[in-house]
Amino acid sequence: MFPWTSRPRTIEMYLGRGLLVGLLVLTPVLFWHCSQSGSGDAPASDPPRAVAATPITAATTMPATAAVGLPTNETFIAVSKTARDSVVNIASARKVAQSQFHSPFFDDPFFRRFFGEEFERRFEPPKERKEQGLGSGVIVSPDGYIVTNNHVIEQAEEIRVLLADKRSFKAKLIGTDPKTDVAVVKIEAVNLPVLPWGDSGQLQVGEMVLAVGNPFGLNQTVTMGIISAVGRANMGIVDYEDFIQTDAAINPGNSGGALVNLKGELIGINTAIFTRSGGYMGIGFAIPSNMVKGVMTSLIKHGKVVRGWLGVSIQEMTQDLAKEFGAPDTRGALVADVLEDSPAAKAKLERGDIVVSFNGTSVNDPAHLRSLVAETPPGTTVMVTVLRNKEKKELKVTIAEQPKDLARASGREPDSGRGEHALAGVTVEPLPQDRGRGDAPRAKSGVVVKDVEADSPAERAGLRPGDVIREINRKPVRSVQDFDRLVSQLQPKSTVLLLLTRGTATIFLSVSPG
Repeated sequence: MFPWTSRPRTIEMYLGRGLLVGLLVLTPVLFWHCSQSGSGDAPASDPPRAVAATPITAATTMPATAAVGLPTNETFIAVSKTARDSVVNIASARKVAQSQFHSPFFDDPFFRRFFGEEFERRFEPPKERKEQGLGSGVIVSPDGYIVTNNHVIEQAEEIRVLLADKRSFKAKLIGTDPKTDVAVVKIEAVNLPVLPWGDSGQLQVGEMVLAVGNPFGLNQTVTMGIISAVGRANMGIVDYEDFIQTDAAINPGNSGGALVNLKGELIGINTAIFTRSGGYMGIGFAIPSNMVKGVMTSLIKHGKVVRGWLGVSIQEMTQDLAKEFGAPDTRGALVADVLEDSPAAKAKLERGDIVVSFNGTSVNDPAHLRSLVAETPPGTTVMVTVLRNKEKKELKVTIAEQPKDLARASGREPDSGRGEHALAGVTVEPLPQDRGRGDAPRAKSGVVVKDVEADSPAERAGLRPGDVIREINRKPVRSVQDFDRLVSQLQPKSTVLLLLTRGTATIFLSVSPG
């Protein structure tokens, strides 16, 4: 058996089993993956002050219809009972190397002759220690399949599950998906209580929810809150983000626990909190049930996650880019590059297209499109709506399976084109003849940015030495002469659109003078 406690462990950016650390404004901010116990003390708040109550008048009274169908105590009790029975405590253990202290006395020949090597072996610290983690999980089938977070059981050599009825089982790892922070384990048991799946795509902000888990090892803890937001992305926690944000209290140990609606349906798996203290601050995140269910099904069936693939490099729309491409707003995902022989290329998607709808779902941003594509089974044919030259086009695309080496297949996710700049202060040079060099740009045509003048509009916008300029205002740049000619045609106050290659990524950059 494992002791049902653990110590927090911090690593940078992504927490395999503990904390995600970041900085916002001037105070330290943590994204804490809640699989570890312990938290800092929050600063004491000011004592409450009495204020005059505002009289309720007819004008400020809630409409009578707002009170219809309000949940009762019996509703919360019934949902809590069902959810608690289906949420388990997960303990994991693994061996980790620890730093070694070797006393120079042990190397002294006199010391070794006098005390012997057995003395050294007895008093030197062990090379490995056992690290224990604690989290939660949710039973999703009567025969023992349990969903949890990847960071709860990552690299675990042994996993144990404690049920609500106090029975303990050794669990088998079925599969993990670090890209969504989802994992599936299984215990040998039957007739287990199961939470029904809810449709996270139907969630509404303001909807009441319950969070169930084992914070700080306190088994079967239930807290209440609302859906604060949906579709949270670009948090830097995992690769595929579409988080549900809630103010239901979530603390270390809650990771892998259930987020349920008042129908008693599983709508999310709790995974992280936003905190400055290491504990609850009213902002928690859960992986939506629709994403969890798809990942879980793939892990059980294939032992891995099979994801859809479109074959485009995309970037976020900005106000400047929207203006350049004639888009009404910044919603959608801008196609910066289309890979050869990809589903997108076969469907005639083009660089500069703005994907506004995928399979009937409006696209909010690049993260949203990535999730929609990834969740689409390979071989599925979908309709993709793009904005091209200010006109909408419907394209039929057959989604393929995501390549194993996605970075090699499609390049890294491009930086979004932010900022305003002009081309004054930018010097360029031809592409090197020897493109086989390891440091040579990968673009086949264009000019290499040699220098960007300090504090120039281009430098402030992020144009970097080594970037390859391939187009100016949608016109190809094949040589330094092309670059000089196109720059000479720019009006003093004109906005310019660049197409760049940066490393393995292709990106658009909108440029404005000053």
